[in-house]
Amino acid sequence: MDLHADQIQGFFDVPVDHLYSSSIFVPYLNALNLDDVIIASPDTGGTKRANTYSKFMKTGMVICHKSREQANIVSEMTVIGNVKGKNVIIIDDLIDTAGTITKAADMMMQQGAKSVRAVATHAVLSGPAYERIEKSEITELIVTDTIPLKQKSDKIKVLSVAELFGDVITKVHNFQSISSSFIV
Repeated sequence: MDLHADQIQGFFDVPVDHLYSSSIFVPYLNALNLDDVIIASPDTGGTKRANTYSKFMKTGMVICHKSREQANIVSEMTVIGNVKGKNVIIIDDLIDTAGTITKAADMMMQQGAKSVRAVATHAVLSGPAYERIEKSEITELIVTDTIPLKQKSDKIKVLSVAELFGDVITKVHNFQSISSSFIV
């Protein structure tokens, strides 16, 4: 699900169906009934993913540009686009130490965003991640259960992938099309 790089499919000796968590996240995000939504990419590498959400949800998009001092340490970050008065939804595939996502959320609130939510398929949440999330301006972090959480947080909402995986496995086993499982 949400492979970090499409090339990973080439390392399997069997056919791979690359599932997307967007089919779980989009209905949840739409049910929030937020106004003035804008989708954000936490870095330039995630622009394709954010753009897909933006098109599907019929909203604008902004991009964070960051520079790193070293691995897992963001030295400088700026947002390309306007977030003033917007409910920002940052889209990412995984969150490790939460440095990028929390820095982006705090920066966007400083620039006048109404709220910032973050969406990530894989919640690695290592090292200072939980502490950073709790101290950040993130209203809600929405993740899947592809990786079990180490601890609970009122800011973290976990959505299950079980139904999606179960449906796809059943369809593949019964030689049925799985195309309906790919809404984004």
